[in-house]
Amino acid sequence: MPKSSEELTNARKEEIINACASLYKTMGFKEITIRDIGAKTSFTRTSIYNYFQTKEEIFLALLQREHEAWIQDLETIIQNYESLSAAKFAKELANTLERRECMLKLMSMNLYDMEGNSRIENLVAFKKVYANALRSITRCLEKFFPQMTVKDIQEFLYAFFPFLFGVYPYTTATSKQKEAMELAHVNYTHYSIYEITESFTKKLLQAFQ
Repeated sequence: MPKSSEELTNARKEEIINACASLYKTMGFKEITIRDIGAKTSFTRTSIYNYFQTKEEIFLALLQREHEAWIQDLETIIQNYESLSAAKFAKELANTLERRECMLKLMSMNLYDMEGNSRIENLVAFKKVYANALRSITRCLEKFFPQMTVKDIQEFLYAFFPFLFGVYPYTTATSKQKEAMELAHVNYTHYSIYEITESFTKKLLQAFQ
């Protein structure tokens, strides 16, 4: 059965986003071009402009998709557990972010470029999904820590979401960065995304154990 126009559009967008995600695993944001992305799709490079006007719009769509996947994981936690201790919730939350390295990398390294070079409608679509992520975290806190007040939850959000913007660079150092820290005599201890998220979340929730 032939695809409808909407189905074809969505499939084409997904193929473009997949190509972008694949390149981002081995190339830097500034290195990747529309031509590179187009070369990994099944249609012509110029056809990409029917769906995205800039490279940054493609990356923003990738970041939106990453947030949507994260939200699904958060909602699964809500559905799967009736109660969680602070320590157990910290582990579950850390697990969700361990799977979202691409999301954390984009947030910390490329967000301003993506947002600055995307059309307002694309940016609004992303911000709506970002708001849904805030709501999913809020729902987790309301369910597992009913003693938290509205102010407590707001303070958690104001600490946790800015924290997300620093997780990737703190846990991922290049060989050049490591060499520089050694030469500068910086005492560097490596922590994984899981380890640093679990530790930070437990500290935020220690009053509600």
